[in-house]
Amino acid sequence: MTPASGSAFEEGRLETVSVAILLGGASRRMGRDKAQLRVGGVAAATRLARTCQALFAEVLLVGGDPPRDAPGRRIPDPPGPGSPLRGLVAALQAAHGRRVLVVATDLLLVTPDLLLALVAWPEADAVVPRSRDGAQPLCALYRTDAVLPLARRRLASEERSLHGLLDALSEVAFLEEDDLREVDPAGTALTNVNTPEEFERARAALDGGAVSDAGLHPSEPRGNG
Repeated sequence: MTPASGSAFEEGRLETVSVAILLGGASRRMGRDKAQLRVGGVAAATRLARTCQALFAEVLLVGGDPPRDAPGRRIPDPPGPGSPLRGLVAALQAAHGRRVLVVATDLLLVTPDLLLALVAWPEADAVVPRSRDGAQPLCALYRTDAVLPLARRRLASEERSLHGLLDALSEVAFLEEDDLREVDPAGTALTNVNTPEEFERARAALDGGAVSDAGLHPSEPRGNG
């Protein structure tokens, strides 16, 4: 892996990259708000926001109902039908950073190593991890000036697929299997937690120390529910 020089690993929190935690979603299969799921006595969204706050100067909590103790600036759901693309547009519009790292709350096992690897990767319109399950646009880094105008147009035309957005961008860089393995040896960081059974497995992995308690994350479930 050949990260871009400097940017991700300097001392202190990054100021040129904002983090947007997407809290919306119907949670139909989970049956309750994923942001409020408790792991070790702390809400999932709070744990993720605290992890991101230690790394990045700006944390946005986009949509949904953030836990009261979650650090970050609240960005309400924009009008219209809920969708991951709508959350992405809201995040890009509100962020102060030149690039925005988007993470969904159902990535309970995401790690700082993966997040920093996305930031350190050579710049593109989007930097996206791609595992055997495919690209993960809800654990990805977006360049605001390149992505926001296109995302707005697609949202207005009701083309809401994030994978379609990636296909429409001129420059997308992927962290593929070999590079992902370097920052996620266990292969769990991109696990979507969509059902009570998946949540119990993720919680057991965290409680058992298989995954560092320092990091949790979100990504785009292929069904947003």
